[in-house]
Amino acid sequence: MQKSQNVFITGASSGLGKQMAKEFASRGYNLALTARRVDILETLKEELEKEFSIKVFVASLDVQDSQQTTDVLAKAAKELGGIDKVLANAGIGYTERIGTPNAFEHARQMINTNVIGAMATIDSAVQLFRQQGHGHIVAISSVAAFRGMPSSSAYCASKSAVTTYTEALRAETHKENIDVTLLSPGYIDTPINQGAASRPFLIDLEKGGNILVTLIEKKVKRSTVPSWPWGVVARLLACLPTGLLVRAVG
Repeated sequence: MQKSQNVFITGASSGLGKQMAKEFASRGYNLALTARRVDILETLKEELEKEFSIKVFVASLDVQDSQQTTDVLAKAAKELGGIDKVLANAGIGYTERIGTPNAFEHARQMINTNVIGAMATIDSAVQLFRQQGHGHIVAISSVAAFRGMPSSSAYCASKSAVTTYTEALRAETHKENIDVTLLSPGYIDTPINQGAASRPFLIDLEKGGNILVTLIEKKVKRSTVPSWPWGVVARLLACLPTGLLVRAVG
């Protein structure tokens, strides 16, 4: 069982972030858990420390605030004696069409959280890892990054931005002792997609968390989650003619 590494996770109060925290804890990792709702994190901290005898640091964090992100990451590193992995996971999602009431405001919120927040987290992680001399950055994107979908325009755009930014990061750090992993989940049963009209190839949260953490431990460069069938389906979506896409999903 892994007992020596420390993992920093944004958006750890619910969904994939919370489940990955539980999965990492079960494998012996110490954790730095952040989210805007610190009350949930405190409860999770108590649960995980008691069950797995690990150390858990928690802090309130708005990932849109780059200075706060840098400060919280530095504090977590000090408390735990370094950070080995940083997971840029925080994200939100809305389903609505362009030009409808509130659509642009919700789009702005998604870009600020999903893109600016991920960039702030990753930028802070790179600074820390260069000081440490090592580290592993994990960006949680989505299969939504492969194609702009009706009613999910801003969410797809935000995840496409995360994907492109992370690939650029890998190139920039190619000669450094910094590993970069890009994971693109399909439909895993979390609150962010539970209102969707259709959730093809849905898997439960526990299975999704297990797959994600296993891929992270392997330090894969890039993968859909799960790899089958999404590795094939997402790429087919990218080249599907618009007319067929509209008939398929509306």
